[in-house]
Amino acid sequence: MDARSEWTGLDAGRLARIGEHLQREHIDTGRLAGCQIAIARHGHIAYARSFGLMDRERGKPVREDTLWRIYSMTKPITAVALMMLYERGLFQLDDPVARFAPAWRGQRVWVSGEGADMVTEPARRPVTIRDLLRHTAGLTYGGQLGPYAEVPVDALYKAANVLGPGSTDSMETFLDKLGRLPLAYQPGSAWMYSLASDACGALVEVISGRPLAEVFREEIFAPLSMNDTAFLVPAERLDRLAANYRQEPGGGSGLADDPAASSYAHEPGFKSGGGGLVSTTADYLRFCEMLRRGGELDGARILGPRTVELMHMNHLPDGADVAQLAHPADVVGVAPGTGFGLGFAVTRGQVQSGGLGGCDYYWGGAASTIFWVDPKEDLSVVFMTQLMPSEVIDFRGPLKNLVYSAIVD
Repeated sequence: MDARSEWTGLDAGRLARIGEHLQREHIDTGRLAGCQIAIARHGHIAYARSFGLMDRERGKPVREDTLWRIYSMTKPITAVALMMLYERGLFQLDDPVARFAPAWRGQRVWVSGEGADMVTEPARRPVTIRDLLRHTAGLTYGGQLGPYAEVPVDALYKAANVLGPGSTDSMETFLDKLGRLPLAYQPGSAWMYSLASDACGALVEVISGRPLAEVFREEIFAPLSMNDTAFLVPAERLDRLAANYRQEPGGGSGLADDPAASSYAHEPGFKSGGGGLVSTTADYLRFCEMLRRGGELDGARILGPRTVELMHMNHLPDGADVAQLAHPADVVGVAPGTGFGLGFAVTRGQVQSGGLGGCDYYWGGAASTIFWVDPKEDLSVVFMTQLMPSEVIDFRGPLKNLVYSAIVD
């Protein structure tokens, strides 16, 4: 063992397989322009490598400080911000959302039909903040995940312009619009990926009385020295922003967002707690390390350890898996043996999930970024790339097996 292996319990030769896999399967084949991975165990970096190009059109290699669009990896940060307010006694998990957003009182639920023929019934119980955090609130993504994921209420989301392109709605207006629309299913009766995390971000603003970006910056990013994580890429950092690619129908990938003309160069009108941030691998690893350490990093306490533990328990009704509770229209590819906590998916065991490492909690982003934290193995992993949509390639399964098979202590 080399010195690093002694600190981390990870075999250097086995770790090298990760780079070989990424290079052989994804870079050399052209499936990815570039990617980056960082693995930490017991607080020490065990493996950190960059591969390929951050901008294929300009021939720019991935650099250590490359900026990546993390999309839904924003969601766990929003959940942490909301749970910071929970720790201050400002709400309880089973409080109705209507306590802070009056339009959510007396909600109705879709039963059948669409348009003028839509039939609804009263919600059997109010939507709670716990429902938002675990995606059981009856909300949808309003058709934003594509027509294959649409349900009849999505037409109403579009008609109300709920987070439509270029939305400048205030958080209060967004919550008001959501609250007046029919739910897609009875609260707590199904799991469906949705705008719930954006609603959580709006609640952070409403409950704290401060802008979401300010709460992120002052309560999370500054204490954790996540200096490159934000809703905006300033002009002096634009040369570090990776190009974003989209899988083409016939294979290969095309440019989806050119860094030189990216919307991320401009202040967004609506700060999306569900998917609006840009970050670096190093920054996001610091966020993961804070979670691994029970809410603290380098003397900065963000959450208490018992709160972090509560967040990565399975909160789905009756201890169900996501697969058991998933709404028929849900298209998010969550692995078997997965529960859902307060902002994270939760792996429920190696046998149930069919892969190595059965105690982690995780999530990913629309451009195929992923992370996981394993409190049992004292492990944090961050993988960054830019290929949409995220379900094109299963990165997490192979990477997990490669990482856990390198643990030798």
